[in-house]
Amino acid sequence: MDTLGLYKIDFREIQSESETRTWTLDDSFFSALDETEITQGLLNATLRVKKKAAGYQLEIHATGTIEILCDRCLEPMTQPINAEDTIEVRLGETFDDDGERILLPEDKPVLDVSWNLYETIALAIPIVHTHPDGECPVDISQYLGTSDEPAHVPSDGESPIDTRWDALKALLNKADQ
Repeated sequence: MDTLGLYKIDFREIQSESETRTWTLDDSFFSALDETEITQGLLNATLRVKKKAAGYQLEIHATGTIEILCDRCLEPMTQPINAEDTIEVRLGETFDDDGERILLPEDKPVLDVSWNLYETIALAIPIVHTHPDGECPVDISQYLGTSDEPAHVPSDGESPIDTRWDALKALLNKADQ
């Protein structure tokens, strides 16, 4: 991602015990990352960098909304996000990132936090994300049985929806006799 230095933190420049940076993450942020799960959104993100005895602590907080696909109808939906994460950063000989701790080379202690911001937001998405009941498009809802009209249930005279179960029902009826 070409951030033009916008999301880069140079740890040599941090003078105080705590420093805060804020950004507005919009569609251009998500499109620059070239990811498919989140492509649109508008969030306010805050990054607090705290000096610690053995390095730094990054506290990420992001609130706002993103556009993702509904699991039910696969149409875009707005998902509110309130995300937080904490990451340790230490200086060492080579770069290493295990997900919870980042090791930066002492000769170049610069970190682009754009991916960390994205991951924090992505991990805050609920496992199941769907439109509220009745908000999926009507033409799709009628096939899913989620519209305001009840789904079609066959009456006694109609054939069942799936006839493959007839053989099992016959076996069960035979066993009951």
